[in-house]
Amino acid sequence: MSNQMKDSYSTLIELAQDLRGSEKKNTVIFAHNGVGKTSLSVAFKNIGKKNGVGDTLYYNAYTEDLFYWDNDLDNDEERVLMFRRESHFFDGLDANEMETRIRKVLSRYSDFDFSIMLDVEKKDSVGNDIIVNYITFKRMYYDEDVKTTEWKKDIKISRGEENIFKWCFFLAVAQMAIDKAEAYQWVKYIYIDDPISSLDDDNAVLVANHLASLIKTKTNDLHTIISTHHGLFYNVIYNELNNASKFYLFKEKLEQEDVTKQIKYVWKLKDLKDTPFFHHVALIKELNKAVSPEGKLYTYHFNMLRNLLEKTAAFHGFDKFGDCIKKFDDDPDEQLFSRMINILSHGNYSLFEPTEMNEENKTYFKKIYSDFKTQFPFNENI
Repeated sequence: MSNQMKDSYSTLIELAQDLRGSEKKNTVIFAHNGVGKTSLSVAFKNIGKKNGVGDTLYYNAYTEDLFYWDNDLDNDEERVLMFRRESHFFDGLDANEMETRIRKVLSRYSDFDFSIMLDVEKKDSVGNDIIVNYITFKRMYYDEDVKTTEWKKDIKISRGEENIFKWCFFLAVAQMAIDKAEAYQWVKYIYIDDPISSLDDDNAVLVANHLASLIKTKTNDLHTIISTHHGLFYNVIYNELNNASKFYLFKEKLEQEDVTKQIKYVWKLKDLKDTPFFHHVALIKELNKAVSPEGKLYTYHFNMLRNLLEKTAAFHGFDKFGDCIKKFDDDPDEQLFSRMINILSHGNYSLFEPTEMNEENKTYFKKIYSDFKTQFPFNENI
């Protein structure tokens, strides 16, 4: 590691401070959900905030929450995406042809169009005059009755399309920050946390390639941090940003040390250096530890096992993860095990508030996992 980064941290604030002091221009972090990626991005942003203005242009769950729908529940006609213009994220709306900038990016991903409406006067629910800012969407449809195409306005786009739009909005703003637009002179860092929610793998690759090309712009002197739980997205970014620092971030529970019985954690960074990173190998390492005599099996391990089975099934071209469960012509357990994983991997099982498996489920889990590793052997030395 560089001399700024340590192997472990007692708080995410400490980690954020070291990320700010890193000698590397770009940093890429892989971490599973629940480790604290979003909290890390917030801590990083807060450190640089002075007098109400920060130095970090960030994309995370809070960025997405700057947008919210007004579905026109009274008339069910005009559905618009409202946004909180008071955020510095929208500093460049007035004089930077934002719609044109966003359309240039959005055309890579979708076929709908939009309009940004600024400072519109309207009445609220009790008749008071208010000023609002919102976005309307439209899409071209073919009308069978008149045999022609026409725009259908005020549509509500899908959740995936909404996420794509917000991401393209962010990319347009990031490009202005890189280009040193006056409205974004305050930006010194770009922090991106999981930009690919609700995207299929094709779009995940497209987003990763597009983001990498933006970061690698010769005129870009901003420091960039990217964190993700998406293995495919990570691997594309990993390969595109050759000179970036690359880490695996995970969280371990410490023993209870005082009478308060408060659970304490430590965050650990593994420098991936030039070693290829495989998401499924990390899962296998965790599951090996859980099924060992010293380990403990919690219900959330069914989620991890299902994830591993799905990745293996995709690699081998199988239709479903159940095809990776040991089966023979007379094997009565095939359907039982598939149904068990289906049911137990869809519960609300928190990684850091774990519920230990009952003994029967432990027996089933160990059999499924042992048979899987026999049928699909992995290099344990990795």
